[in-house]
Amino acid sequence: MESTNRSDSPISVEPKLTHGKAAILGFQHLLAMYSGDVIVPLLIGAYLHFTAMQMTYLVSVDIFMCGIATLLQVKRTPLTGVGLPVVLGCAIQAVQPLQQIGGTLGIASMYGAIISSGIFVLLISSLFAKIRGLFPPVVTGSIIAIIGFTLVPVAFENMGGGNLASKNFGDPKALIVAFSTVAIIVAVNVWGRGFIHSIAILIGILAGTIIASLLGLVSLTPVSEASWFRIPQPFYFGVPTFHWSAILTMIMVTLTTMIESTGVFFALGDLVGKSISQDDLKRGYRSEGIAAILGGIFNTFPYSTFSENVGVLQLSGVKSRKPIYYAAGFLIFLGLLPKVGALATVIPSSVLGGAMLVMFGIVGVQGVRVLQQVDFNQNKNILIATISIGMGLGSTVYPQLFHTLPQVIRMLCTNGIVIASISAVILNFLFNGYNHEL
Repeated sequence: MESTNRSDSPISVEPKLTHGKAAILGFQHLLAMYSGDVIVPLLIGAYLHFTAMQMTYLVSVDIFMCGIATLLQVKRTPLTGVGLPVVLGCAIQAVQPLQQIGGTLGIASMYGAIISSGIFVLLISSLFAKIRGLFPPVVTGSIIAIIGFTLVPVAFENMGGGNLASKNFGDPKALIVAFSTVAIIVAVNVWGRGFIHSIAILIGILAGTIIASLLGLVSLTPVSEASWFRIPQPFYFGVPTFHWSAILTMIMVTLTTMIESTGVFFALGDLVGKSISQDDLKRGYRSEGIAAILGGIFNTFPYSTFSENVGVLQLSGVKSRKPIYYAAGFLIFLGLLPKVGALATVIPSSVLGGAMLVMFGIVGVQGVRVLQQVDFNQNKNILIATISIGMGLGSTVYPQLFHTLPQVIRMLCTNGIVIASISAVILNFLFNGYNHEL
């Protein structure tokens, strides 16, 4: 991953980027991650039969905490912050385990497990950061590629309407909106100039929403039903309780998110031209650990680095942290004003799916670019990339293959990003050993 144009210093803010442009770019980052973030409280709240008032609070405080978690990660301090242009959101792989914990042991146990998993991350952050030598380009390239490619099916699901079980899935109107969004993003990115080129995704999402509204696919009901103002309240759903089985489950989930975040850190480092050091990894893990602890205290969720926004950075060409600060500020603001925040929820899934297709594809290609650094004249490197990417894609398409395995193992094997990461690291260690130069 090393090259002559890389820097070990924090990414600086681009001086030519005005506050107005940075705010617009930050809003673009917000829209890119919004759907993937709010789906977690919606799924968990529905499973646990939350009331409308409880659901409104859960979504609002989750948005607020996404902003706090993002600030923790993007701002470097003596102990925390990877210092990269990164947005944090709910870890989607935590949905099923949290549903099970909340459904069997109660909501309080769910939040006790989240707090415990955050403490666990803080305790092992230094140790986990020492695995830097296990991530040469053949590993990081494979992981980054699989992060993008395994998320493409999520984009297609959203393009069809977001619900595979719905009889209206794949409705022609949804497909028109989705592919129109893709076409607009591509056109603006290819023929747009200057700042217009940088906000291709934002323009595509807004234009796609307008087209969807003309086709009758936009409803303002969520806006009218939302409240105007709400302050996050610690332990809103009760004081956390601690059960060892729930804690162990969430620790396993946390390990998967740490592996995924490691891949995203390297993807971002490669994108902005910064070498990711052991200290960077340590700071990044600590930030996510603190975010999880705060998530448990404010009764939300664990937070991890969002892959979606790597594609936004690549497509916009703006790699400064300045827009991310605005994105974090917008998230905090929207979390305090549920009615304003609800405006973003009116964007149809088909519009977001079209944008996701472009963004996830870009992340995947970014991984391919990293793999170009690898010496594939050596068969062992071909095997590392082949098997890890194959495992990631296979488990994403057919997770049923592992349905007979114990739950903890099944949770690892059915996450394409995690199983690809584990495969790549293990195979590289067996074939190439530990790279002390990284």
